[in-house]
Amino acid sequence: MNFAAQLFYSSYLSERLERLFAPRPAIKDSEENDPFWAREELRLGPSLPGGSYKPVCNGAVGRRPTLIEPERLKDFGEEELLNGDVKYHQISMAGTHEIKLMDPPKTRRVSEFRIIPKPPAQFLRFEDISAAAFTMQSAIQKTPCTYSRLSKQYGMEIFLKKEHLHYTGSVKERGVLYLLTSLTQEQQRKGVIVATDCNFSMAVAHHAAELKIPVFAIMPSSCSSPRLRTYRDYGAMVISYGGTSHDSQNHARHLAKENGYLYLEEDESAAYLAGLGTVGMEIFDQIPKVDAVVIPAAGQYGLLASTAAALKYLNSQILVIGVEPEGFPLLLQSLNTDGPIKNLHSNHNKKLYGDFNERSLGANTFRLSKKLINKVIPVSEEDCLVAMLRFQEVEHSTVDTVGAMGLAAILAGQLPELRGKKVVVVVSSANMEPDLVRQCVDRALVLDDRVSKFSVQLGEWPGDMAKLLDVLSREDVRLLDVCHRRHGDKSDVFKAKVECVVETRDKTQSTQLRKTLNERYPSICWLDR
Repeated sequence: MNFAAQLFYSSYLSERLERLFAPRPAIKDSEENDPFWAREELRLGPSLPGGSYKPVCNGAVGRRPTLIEPERLKDFGEEELLNGDVKYHQISMAGTHEIKLMDPPKTRRVSEFRIIPKPPAQFLRFEDISAAAFTMQSAIQKTPCTYSRLSKQYGMEIFLKKEHLHYTGSVKERGVLYLLTSLTQEQQRKGVIVATDCNFSMAVAHHAAELKIPVFAIMPSSCSSPRLRTYRDYGAMVISYGGTSHDSQNHARHLAKENGYLYLEEDESAAYLAGLGTVGMEIFDQIPKVDAVVIPAAGQYGLLASTAAALKYLNSQILVIGVEPEGFPLLLQSLNTDGPIKNLHSNHNKKLYGDFNERSLGANTFRLSKKLINKVIPVSEEDCLVAMLRFQEVEHSTVDTVGAMGLAAILAGQLPELRGKKVVVVVSSANMEPDLVRQCVDRALVLDDRVSKFSVQLGEWPGDMAKLLDVLSREDVRLLDVCHRRHGDKSDVFKAKVECVVETRDKTQSTQLRKTLNERYPSICWLDR
């Protein structure tokens, strides 16, 4: 450092110390008490013309000087005016600035520019099913899920979810009630109309009347009088029209279009399936450690798909098994072809299962079934009739063939993998006319080897008929019918043909009876079932 610089620095340092330790002037009451701006050494810059600088007083805005001290700028070079009151010193730099190149942009992979499609919206969510359960908790009873005495016989813990105990005898009340409560007030005021004699229509008739919704039932002339009376008792206005169900359906659609009614038929609407799915929530609540659930897959397959959705959400390890009629394997063939089949030729018994030809498998229901159902089993008509007989004898309840399909799969031995496990069987419905129930029971007794029919040729000697009846009496069998024909067979004039229908307690007694009669009457002929 040269002599001039040392002299300048010593004078500057003495001036700064004098300013710092100089006594501070008193602050007037009218001035703002700001310890930072009021310091004498920080009041920089030249004085304003006409007097000294005055700070902000009583909230009035005044111009505060800059914090830059002019004396401090002398260290940097030549002075120039800035804004007329502060001098600054500008530094001039020799040479050029070094130019820095920017880093090249990072390269991105092509996959980063691809738009990842969002997953499709779920058709039936568990939130929808739980909302349906909350809405219907006071209107739909919680059906029992009881232990069956058939468990020991088949080597598994069987629990029966008795959905046939609803007011209309069908599980479809759940879906119908939530569907009706989801309608707008305007549509509820206008009313609804149905045109098919089935469990769905009966549930609509009952719950629409309970909700004060006008309901009309258009039924064909083939519908029996007791069924029409049932619809009227539920509260529907019944109109008989046409000779077939197609005629009544077309007339119902015409009335709905003219009068603004809502034509209802069983479909795969989200509200209807959400109501049916509450069955799965109840099963999990009643039997939490269930291993498998067997569900009938008749009708529109909504009960199977929605119950599987609820169960799989609560526990993905639960096996869901669907059962459908052997004469109409719509779901099984749809799964094999990887798509819902629209038109399926069938040879099923329409009296027992209804007109399945008018039913179809929807796209949404098929997707749910394909994703959630572990197995689909077809059962024969004979197995369903025997299962109906077991319900009457063991469970003391009458169900229809659709309601008995789940138990029929177990009785037929088609589920050996469930032995030793806890299984719930859904009993979906119990709507069958009494005369048809009687015919089904009679047929089931024959299929279960409890009723046998045979023919035997007896001589015309006195006492031959009495000896046959004595054999039957000693075997402790019940004689249901006997027919004695003397001239039925032209090959032997001196013989008479006797046909008997007998009932035994079980298969063991039936086997013993056959053995005894075969030994005594070699010409006996057992008639086919």
